[in-house]
Amino acid sequence: MKIFQLKKDYKDLYKKGVQFFLISESEFIGVKEYTLLASNQKGKLLVSDDELNRYFFLKNP
Repeated sequence: MKIFQLKKDYKDLYKKGVQFFLISESEFIGVKEYTLLASNQKGKLLVSDDELNRYFFLKNP
């Protein structure tokens, strides 16, 4: 299972350092989207490939 961590605050919803589990990734006509679940399981995020690269880093490569 891939674990991501926030590099910086995400839109006033989550603070830097929060960990997320990658639930699913999908691609439709060249647009990739990822569904992430917060480690405290209090919310899910649907982010684009650009947002994933901008706000998150892979914690367990």
